[in-house]
Amino acid sequence: MNDSSQITIYSTTWCAFCKTEKQYLDKLGIGYVEKDIEEDKAAYEELMAKNGGNFQGVPVTDIAGELVLGFDRAKIDAAIKTHNIQPIAA
Repeated sequence: MNDSSQITIYSTTWCAFCKTEKQYLDKLGIGYVEKDIEEDKAAYEELMAKNGGNFQGVPVTDIAGELVLGFDRAKIDAAIKTHNIQPIAA
């Protein structure tokens, strides 16, 4: 399934790891939706609902319902594989 809505990155504009993660997913050709939790109150509330209000920083990546805290390449790769998320065809 190559639906970019399967991956959501909760981030901020100043987060270096968020930028690195987006570059990584772009390089893999994996689609995602980015939500800035500082600019978008609804995105912040959505994230708090997903993680039980236990905020530990950004990025937080929701990969088909599986939350990955921080830019953890191994966990991101594993979740993409587990949920069979394919690169978007060029």
